[in-house]
Amino acid sequence: MSTDIQQTPLFSLRRVFIIAGNTFTHLMRMKVFYFLLVFVMVAIAVNFLKLPHTAGPESVGAEELRMLKSPMIGVMKLFAIILAIVATALLIPRDLEDRTLYTILSKPVPRLDYLIGKLLGVLILIFVGLTVMTVLLDAVLYFRMQSILESWTQAADMLVLQEQWTDADRTEGRRELLSHGVTWSLQAAMFAIFLEAAIIAALALLVSTFSSSTLFTVVISSLCYFIGQFIGDGRDHWLRESRMADDQVTVIASKLIVVVFPDFRPFKAVDEVVAGQPFPPDLIGTLLISAGLYTGIYLVLSWFIFSDKEI
Repeated sequence: MSTDIQQTPLFSLRRVFIIAGNTFTHLMRMKVFYFLLVFVMVAIAVNFLKLPHTAGPESVGAEELRMLKSPMIGVMKLFAIILAIVATALLIPRDLEDRTLYTILSKPVPRLDYLIGKLLGVLILIFVGLTVMTVLLDAVLYFRMQSILESWTQAADMLVLQEQWTDADRTEGRRELLSHGVTWSLQAAMFAIFLEAAIIAALALLVSTFSSSTLFTVVISSLCYFIGQFIGDGRDHWLRESRMADDQVTVIASKLIVVVFPDFRPFKAVDEVVAGQPFPPDLIGTLLISAGLYTGIYLVLSWFIFSDKEI
C-alpha cells in the first residue's frame, strides 16, 4: 500500500479535470440551472415593461437602460453567490452519503486533487451560467438600445433646433446613453461577479471540510460573505484609530481579520457600471490577484484540514 501511495503523484491535472467534469455533470443533474429560467423571465418582463423615467431627453434613455440593467445584474449576482455557496456546501456531504468519496480516495486519488477538482467543477458551472446570462443581457440591451436611441435622437435634434442644446451637448448625451448599453465595462463587471463567486466558493469549501452539516456550511459562508461586504470600511476605521493610539497589535489584528474574511469592497465597481460608469481597466488585475490569493489560501487550508480528516 505504501508503495502505491508513493507512486501516486501529489497533483495531476488529468485527475483534477476528470473530477471537475464529474462534479459539473452531477450538479447539472440536480437541475441547478432552473435558476436560469427565473433570469429569463426577469429579462423578458423587464424588456417589455414600460419603465418610468424623468422628463427630458438627457435622462429618458439613460435612466431606462439603467433600470433595465439593475434587476438583471442583481439576479446574475444572486445566482452566482447562491450557487457558489450551496453547490459547494453539498459536495463533500453528498459524496460521503453516496459513499462516492470512499471510492475516489481508495483508487488512490490525493485529497488535494479531489478538492481542486470539486471546486473547479463548481466554478465551471457558475461560469457557464453567467456566460448564458451575459449573452441574454447583451441581447436585451442591444435591441432595447436601438429603439431608445431612435427616439432619443429625435428629441435631441429638436432641442438643438430650439437652441436649448448645442451640438456638443447632443454628442455628450449620445456618448452617455451608449455607455449604458453593451460595453466592455459591462463584460468586465460580469467577470468580476465570477471572481467574487470564486472566492466565496473556496471559502465554502473550507468550511465544509470541518463541518458535518450542510446547513452550517451555508450559514457560515453566507455570514462571511455579508461580513466581507463591510469589513473593508470597518478595517479602515480601525486602522485610523490604531494609528492615533499607535497600537501596532491592533494594526496586525486588523490585517489578520481581512485574511479570514475576504474584503469584497473592490467588487462594488459592478454597481458603478450599472450606473453607467466605466470599469477601471487596472482593477481587473487587482481583482484577479485578490481572487487568486483568497482562493489559494482557502484551498491550502482546506487541504490541511481534509488531510487529517478520518474517512
